[in-house]
Amino acid sequence: MQARKTRQKEIVAAVLEKAPRPLTIHEILALGRKQLPTLGLATIYRELNRLCEGRELQTVTIPGDPLRYEQVKHHHHHFKCTKCSNVYELEGCLKEINKLVPKGFKTMTHDITLYGLCEDCA
Repeated sequence: MQARKTRQKEIVAAVLEKAPRPLTIHEILALGRKQLPTLGLATIYRELNRLCEGRELQTVTIPGDPLRYEQVKHHHHHFKCTKCSNVYELEGCLKEINKLVPKGFKTMTHDITLYGLCEDCA
């Protein structure tokens, strides 16, 4: 059974589709309310859960930060600005990453977050 499309769900999907970087739920709410001032937090949580379960969205976890959401794409990493706290996608992956793994170990997955100043804050 397919979920019923509503204006609220369409707005949440559109906000995430247009996002140039992973967004927190409160960023999604603020951007969504520019289009629909009555958009509610509970609706956003439900839609994010549905999109994550359907593997259309994935969460970005950075220790000490709220979850961020982004569309499922190819393998990539993230950069967090230590001044404005925005998180950005980094394209590509280091091919040499497995050289860091001790002999006899097998890497299953990895996640790298770089920290520094974004272009606007630098």
